[in-house]
Amino acid sequence: MNRNEKICWVVDLGLIAYGPACALQRQLVEARQAAAIPDILLFCEHPHVITLGRNGKVEHLRAPRSVLEQRNVKLHCSDRGGDVTYHGPGQIIAYPIFDLTEQRRDVRWYVEQLEEVMIRTAADFGITAKRVEGRHGAWVEGRAGDEKLGALGVHISRWVTSHGLAYNVSVDLRYFELIVPCGIPGKGVTSLEALGIPVQVGKVRERLALHFSVVFNRNLHESTRAQLAEILGSLSEATPGTLASIA
Repeated sequence: MNRNEKICWVVDLGLIAYGPACALQRQLVEARQAAAIPDILLFCEHPHVITLGRNGKVEHLRAPRSVLEQRNVKLHCSDRGGDVTYHGPGQIIAYPIFDLTEQRRDVRWYVEQLEEVMIRTAADFGITAKRVEGRHGAWVEGRAGDEKLGALGVHISRWVTSHGLAYNVSVDLRYFELIVPCGIPGKGVTSLEALGIPVQVGKVRERLALHFSVVFNRNLHESTRAQLAEILGSLSEATPGTLASIA
């Protein structure tokens, strides 16, 4: 093991609603800022939800709330960067809770490393992904120009990160028609499945975790949702009212 590697817990939350996932991140950020836990990498999927980032514009919603309700799509405001995006089953969400003071206090560098994770993961499945100047994420050449395979939006508080990236594996791309994805008109969205790669979400998650480990120089330790809840419970006893259970 590289002596400079940092310990990082990896927890797969499975399918979890967006609101509770955000609440959990806030709890973990607080604990990480207090040095009560090491870095944590959360993986999950969300039920159908559209989120508006700090720079989100309501006009980038193409459908009224009545249509969202008919299609069982929730709408949430978020403190992440970026505009509007969609999350749903078949899309891997990665939420790193990393303390950048222990590596590099550089927001642009951090965003580029997240893009690198997505680009390397695409290469594992024979897909050439790239960065596009002025547009965050992982992009591929599509029939109508650049199409986004992976999106990102981050929040950093006292150099501890939250939110992260969304990687399209087998997500139903029709839901992106409800929005102007990331507020960029005229650009498409794609997935590994749409690119002819019929791969399971779990396999892609494994590759994302591997590349997180390499790109961010983290020594990953698998943990479970129950173990994380137990740890949060013990912290809550030490500081009542600040941390809630996720079990």
